[in-house]
Amino acid sequence: MGFEVYDCRRDIRNILVRPQIRARFCRLEPGTGSLDAWHTHDLGDEIFIILSGRVEFKINGEVKEVGPGQMCYALTDEPHSVRVIGDEPVYMYLSVTPHIQPTHTFYDEKGERQPPHFRPSSDYDTTTDSTTPVVELIDSHIDAVRALAAQAQESVRIQEEQGRELKQALMAGDMEAASRVREAMWAPLLQLFKQTSKVADGWNGLAPRAGSVDAVY
Repeated sequence: MGFEVYDCRRDIRNILVRPQIRARFCRLEPGTGSLDAWHTHDLGDEIFIILSGRVEFKINGEVKEVGPGQMCYALTDEPHSVRVIGDEPVYMYLSVTPHIQPTHTFYDEKGERQPPHFRPSSDYDTTTDSTTPVVELIDSHIDAVRALAAQAQESVRIQEEQGRELKQALMAGDMEAASRVREAMWAPLLQLFKQTSKVADGWNGLAPRAGSVDAVY
């Protein structure tokens, strides 16, 4: 199976939307944006890459100009905003990792945190599952969380057991044994991380149907 190639001049939308990452191309028109219109992400780190045009970013209170071939990022909980400068449109790539609803946190004019802002799937160029009864989505979400809790408990047991062996191997300078123990520790962690993604995926599917949503764009 092949893969698709995307073009920033044509594909102005969210292209990849998964719990692990949301990635998109943006086109910003001259005169748009405001350094005062800032927000944060409770979980996500956001990367910005300017492909053409010039912008000013305000991240964590500091303002810098960013142009073609340059990038910057806003980490979790860092306030950030953008403003186009110059008279040409800006083409930009951005990604947010992870992508879990509610994705954006907004603040009032006093800088006080507003209630969680859940958005419709259409804001991310995806569709909401409108056929599965919402009660089934709730039950599936709870089942996924239960499975995560069970895997976490089992992982703790293994990490403690193998952790003791890892200490012994490292103290003895036996790197071959340490490597084997490290593999044994990784196996349950891998399943734990995968189950975490399942929880996030189910939550992103449930959230738009579990109450009112407000589009930002």
